[in-house]
Amino acid sequence: MSDPALDLAAPPAAPAPPADLRRIPHFGHALLLGALFLMGLVCTVILIFVWFHFKFLGIDGIPAAMHSLAFALATMLITYYVALLPAAIVFPLLWLRPLLTGLQWNAAALRRHWWKLMALGVACFFIALSCQKFLHFPAKTPMGDLLNTPAAVWTMFAFAITLAPLCEEIVFRGFLLPAFATAFDWTAEKLTHRPPPPLLAGGHPQWSLPAMIFAAIPTSLAFAALHSSQNAYAWGPFVLLCSISMVLCAVRLASRSVAASTLTHATYNCTLFVIMFFQTHGFTHLHH
Repeated sequence: MSDPALDLAAPPAAPAPPADLRRIPHFGHALLLGALFLMGLVCTVILIFVWFHFKFLGIDGIPAAMHSLAFALATMLITYYVALLPAAIVFPLLWLRPLLTGLQWNAAALRRHWWKLMALGVACFFIALSCQKFLHFPAKTPMGDLLNTPAAVWTMFAFAITLAPLCEEIVFRGFLLPAFATAFDWTAEKLTHRPPPPLLAGGHPQWSLPAMIFAAIPTSLAFAALHSSQNAYAWGPFVLLCSISMVLCAVRLASRSVAASTLTHATYNCTLFVIMFFQTHGFTHLHH
């Protein structure tokens, strides 16, 4: 006969599931995003040929396109749309969490520190303005040539404080910066045989200080390179944009919030256009 005491005993506890140590986004995720952007670029090129064929807005070739802000913004938006829309579907499936959650959007940090973030954006602009005395800036740039009417400037103003900072922060401070930081720490752990540190609340990785400093450098170089064609590939704007990007990287890392760096980025852009508004009397006295 079986012992009743044994029948009443609790079953042995199941072994605890292994801790989830996946760090996202890692470098493979950044490469996947790059592949999506390549797909977006291919789609954009195809649509450009369609645009030229049907002569939308009277644009039938590269020379006319180079002088059209509508064309420049449309091609940029198509590339972002084709890349980021699939990303919003693919990465939540990989991460088992929404895209912005996985990228550590963290809107709570923005709500707590919004005025500091905006003040930093304004301060960065005026520091950048003072640095133009020491850096070479071209008298004419492709972007400046596009901003030749009040309507064009207002359109770019709206784009520069909404979609541009949002998309750029998702790509650079959301994907690229964490990917480089994680790759740095992962390499160091393999070389020293150290275990990875536990994840933070919400499943976000924690990085070493050397990893964060290292990651900010290639991220900022890539950010400045993206805007080089708009500034005639001049070194002055390139160095300035690298410096601004380093500040945005520091904001994102210190606050653990892509939303925070997005607000600082948007405020920097907004300050630029507000100053331009007063200098040109409401964008009516533009220099061509």
